[in-house]
Amino acid sequence: MPHILVVDDDSKIRLLLRRCFEEEGYRVSEAASGAQAMQRLAAGAFDLVTLDLHLPDGDGLTISRQIRAQSQLPIIIVTGKGDTVDKIVGLELGADDYITKPFNLREVLARVRTVLRRSTATDESLATVKGAKKGGFTFGDWTLDTARRELRSKSGNVCELTTSEFNLLTVFATHPHHVLSRDQIMDALRGHDWNPTDRSIDNLVARLRRKVEPDAAKPTLIKTVHGAGYCFAGDVVELRD
Repeated sequence: MPHILVVDDDSKIRLLLRRCFEEEGYRVSEAASGAQAMQRLAAGAFDLVTLDLHLPDGDGLTISRQIRAQSQLPIIIVTGKGDTVDKIVGLELGADDYITKPFNLREVLARVRTVLRRSTATDESLATVKGAKKGGFTFGDWTLDTARRELRSKSGNVCELTTSEFNLLTVFATHPHHVLSRDQIMDALRGHDWNPTDRSIDNLVARLRRKVEPDAAKPTLIKTVHGAGYCFAGDVVELRD
């Protein structure tokens, strides 16, 4: 039974979401502030968090960043209708989706189901990707440990990746020197439960480049093939247990 953490300083909204989720069969916990949210997350295991952007002790973007630095827990940000910039920043920080206030409960449930299904489907699909249950891959100055889901530099430092970034890098590492279209990347990442735009893939590639490329403006690993997609140009060596 999925366990959802609802983070919102408005008790009426928390109650509304609690009832909605519990009627669907989900377990629900609540937090009225960022501090409470981090306490709840440290004390228990959750499958998803809905996160209001405006909290009494800080903004939800900071909490989202803290969550993403510690785990790959799916995050759905809750934003006011006019908070377009915050919404974009939230997605750039690794949030999986967003809900706009005022919201429709049926839409909320649909989005929650999709994100939960997407998270499960991604884990299962990547488990079948070549090398996903083995040691991983090396390329350039990096080692991608697929068992620990970590990216480490030659010096041993861990580069923090969001779930989407890690999954994308795994797809690239398993298909070196192959041109992958955006549609192929979308299928490999999410299956049929996710329908992002081409721009979504471009933004994800841009974020990954900023983390793995010596110079993101002049990429040497993840190359753009204009009119076709992307090609991973690294010399990949597969590691086995």
